[in-house]
Amino acid sequence: MNGSSGSSPKTASCYLDGEEATVAFGRDLAQELPADALVFLHGHLGAGKTTLVRGILRGLGYAGPVKSPTYTLLEPYELPLRQVYHFDFYRIVDSQELEFIGIDELMSSHALKLVEWPEQGGDRLPEADVEIYLHQEGEGRRLEVVNNR
Repeated sequence: MNGSSGSSPKTASCYLDGEEATVAFGRDLAQELPADALVFLHGHLGAGKTTLVRGILRGLGYAGPVKSPTYTLLEPYELPLRQVYHFDFYRIVDSQELEFIGIDELMSSHALKLVEWPEQGGDRLPEADVEIYLHQEGEGRRLEVVNNR
């Protein structure tokens, strides 16, 4: 995940054969993500975005339940070594709705920011440091990571 700004994006792809593999990938990825990274998670409903977030949180030492914040928009996690914000913008109709949660302040905070359905945020979101695309493929999923840093 290392790279210098201004360089072209780096892309990696792999096949994950189920939920356990997705959680394991997230666990490993957690060690590579900068503490203040903005990560966009792309994929259809059921593609594994929240499962991947659970893996990332497990990799950072969080053992509690992880649910998608579809109705609350944001689920914050206070971890010993870093703050994590898990966003889900699936239900956002107008990106101006993000004003109500203080999106500008949240995006500029020193926290790992994981955003499901970032396309719903429109121009309210800065460019992602990392974009992850999940596509269902057979019994598992194809995962593509694009590092923009």
